Amino acid sequence: MDGESSSESERRENPSRYDYMQKSELVALAVSAIHEHRQLLEADQSVYEEWLRVSEDPSISSSVLHSLQNEYLRRQKRSEEQQEQLSDMLDALGFVPDVPYEDHN
Repeated sequence: MDGESSSESERRENPSRYDYMQKSELVALAVSAIHEHRQLLEADQSVYEEWLRVSEDPSISSSVLHSLQNEYLRRQKRSEEQQEQLSDMLDALGFVPDVPYEDHN
């Protein structure tokens, strides 16, 4: 084996649209995607915590519980798709840009 990982080999065979972008554009896009990913995770966590809270409250109807469960699962799917896009960007970029956390308070 020549030291090349299977993902590197696969990328050469199937380049993504990000492989053709200017590095400065790709960095800006990756930074934006990292911010979006963090926001999605934060929102997902809030929905998850509400779902847990509601599931422990016997006065809440099963339809509300089911609705929150579906919302959480929908959000998880969206986060997974966004994470895959971010991963493709970072693979094309070759590094993870330094993106400080923003204080939302």
